[in-house]
Amino acid sequence: MNTALFSPYTIKNVTLKNRIVMAPMCMYSSHNQDGKVEDWHYTHYVSRAVGQVGLIMVEATAVTPQGRISPQDLGIWSDEHIPGLQKLVDMMKAHGSKTAIQIAHAGRKATVEGEIVAPSAIAFNENSKTPKELTIPEIEEIVQAFRDGAKRAKEAGFDIIEIHGAHGYLINEFLSPLSNKREDKYGGSYENRYRLLGEVIDAVKDVWEGPLFVRVSAHDYTEGGLTPEDYVDYAKRMKEQGVDLIDVSSGAVVPARIDVYPGYQVGYAELIRNKAKIPTGAVGLITRGIQAEEILRNERADLIFIARELLRDPYWPRTAAKELGVSIEGPVQYERGW
Repeated sequence: MNTALFSPYTIKNVTLKNRIVMAPMCMYSSHNQDGKVEDWHYTHYVSRAVGQVGLIMVEATAVTPQGRISPQDLGIWSDEHIPGLQKLVDMMKAHGSKTAIQIAHAGRKATVEGEIVAPSAIAFNENSKTPKELTIPEIEEIVQAFRDGAKRAKEAGFDIIEIHGAHGYLINEFLSPLSNKREDKYGGSYENRYRLLGEVIDAVKDVWEGPLFVRVSAHDYTEGGLTPEDYVDYAKRMKEQGVDLIDVSSGAVVPARIDVYPGYQVGYAELIRNKAKIPTGAVGLITRGIQAEEILRNERADLIFIARELLRDPYWPRTAAKELGVSIEGPVQYERGW
């Protein structure tokens, strides 16, 4: 049986052996608070490469110390981070997986000590610190930090870079009118709220020639916030700037009630794919091979991002293949039991 899930996928100069992507998930395991890769990261990511995941995306990796979600986040703000990331890349590639990294800034959702920053001085919720409103020179410094982070990701050997523009972190905060109340060139109009993301994309592309993804939160789930239709327009802009794929998630820019169910975000990926004419990745309670196959066969998305199910089952590709009635190659060392 020929399956869409286990067919190769080429994007720019990179070919994935299947359509399965390990979604970026923070491990909060850089215990020395220096942002460096530790033994846990090698075990965690490489085991999914052994499990035959086509593309493994390393968790949100901070472009500045101030931009960490937690003090235990991975970082890419220093050249000292490159050797650990390079070793991790080499170990994943040894098992046939392609590699990606999500570069990020947490904005007002950072929980580090000291000052945190955002487009506007509005706390995420009553239990969060009130951030400092960024000045234009500070915004320019953050754009440069994304550029520098992309350059380091290239030196570490990653195949793909993803810019984190979702889940209420800094770029998402600029995009949404719920969190961006600025009155300068970075706020107010639709075009102004997009400006930071646009500048980050351009800065990354200055130093990066490979495939570029952007993760978005395609629905704010709150009156006055952004909707999936708004993200169709944003996706068209990203496509014009050379973004290769939109990784479509949703929510978390403000506290909101979200009704979740299997595949609850797939419709957003489908809408953006069809209306913006750009490849998309689907994510969100996708747990079964047959579910992933339906999404791909009906051209609702191009890649399947698996998150928590890959925490529960590092060999999910094998599980999905058995459900779909196909055999896939496993590690030579496992042939007797694969």
